[in-house]
Amino acid sequence: MSPREMEIPKSIYEFRVPALSGGEIDFAKFRGKKILIVNTASECGFTPQYEGLEALYKKYRDRLVIVGFPSNDFLFQEPGTNEQIAAFCKKNYGISFPMAQKISVKGLEMAAIYQWLTNKDHNGFQTSSVKWNFQKYLIDEEGRLVGVFAPKVEPLSEDIVQAVEG
Repeated sequence: MSPREMEIPKSIYEFRVPALSGGEIDFAKFRGKKILIVNTASECGFTPQYEGLEALYKKYRDRLVIVGFPSNDFLFQEPGTNEQIAAFCKKNYGISFPMAQKISVKGLEMAAIYQWLTNKDHNGFQTSSVKWNFQKYLIDEEGRLVGVFAPKVEPLSEDIVQAVEG
């Protein structure tokens, strides 16, 4: 069954996705925290944003969880295997926030969680498209999508910090 044929959960808290280094990421465990979902790539001009994402996560980990979704959808900038991606993130950026296994964030193979994030019929907020690597989706403590930040918006930007603190 292709991702397009899957039923899309009604709530972000119903998603369970395979984790980059094994096991799974259960979004139900994030109730009461804000969630920042980011599609990532290791060979992108925005890859240094990993540093800002990790700093944001460390500063606000009591109220924010970041979940990275590696994707090879934009100019093949994430060609590695899940193991290679995990090693890259740890070695180069010391990533400690949850990372999911590599997925597709656009097109016919778009993962269910990105169908939820990008379609107002599912998320109740707005319809969007993933423009490039490091686009950010912010979900509030109640599980509602409340913000979409363009790839060029730095993780420690005033807009994102205010949204996390608000």
